[in-house]
Amino acid sequence: MDILETAAYDRRQKRNVNCVLLFSLLPFFLSTAVYFYLWTPDWPESIVSAGVKSAPTLLLAAVVLSWNGGQSVLGVGGGLVFSAVGDCCLVWPELFVHGMGAFAVAHLMYSITFLSSRYASKSSSSWKRVVYLIMFLAAGAFYFYIYPFLQKAPDADLIVPGVGVYTALICLMGVLALRTNHVATLLGSASFIVSDIALALQIFKVTPHLKHGNSIVMGTYYLAQLLITVGEVKAVGNKDEFDKWKRS
Repeated sequence: MDILETAAYDRRQKRNVNCVLLFSLLPFFLSTAVYFYLWTPDWPESIVSAGVKSAPTLLLAAVVLSWNGGQSVLGVGGGLVFSAVGDCCLVWPELFVHGMGAFAVAHLMYSITFLSSRYASKSSSSWKRVVYLIMFLAAGAFYFYIYPFLQKAPDADLIVPGVGVYTALICLMGVLALRTNHVATLLGSASFIVSDIALALQIFKVTPHLKHGNSIVMGTYYLAQLLITVGEVKAVGNKDEFDKWKRS
């Protein structure tokens, strides 16, 4: 009976935590709605537009840091802050390289976090190694596909190697997300990759202009950051529960 009562208590606690987490994410949903409501194709490049664009990501960083504290500063929390810097930079086309650099740091921080003990995978499957190889080959193939278009871009001497390094980092982040076996983290990394592919195809003029191109890029981007945030909060919570179980 005690075991059943404990299990029921744990379920109630998890429901309460999920409700509080959802409530803490409401500012993110509101700021995301504001962005999509205000954005237009001729949206001016300004501090205000940069603030509106980066606000959802900064609010997610606040959620992570408020839930997990200092252990996320050099991980997902810090990655979200660097992502917000990248959001601001990409408002101005001439700061594209700076924005790409900020996002590269974010992916590196995510990758390091996914290697931490709280994301430790309980099982490893041999098929995953095949998937890892396929992911890196696909990333390399995509880079070589857009390579001729990168050479035509302004500052091609920076863009060509920069995009190569960035492609490797986001692929690494995706591989390590798959390794964690955390569904939210995996879906978040996949959504991030989709967003960046859509952005690259448009910004380097690989495809014709898409009517709803920005909505595709930003919709998948905000979804990615949301899922990575939820995955981080859940991972820390699961590790704390595991630590309590070991001490009991």
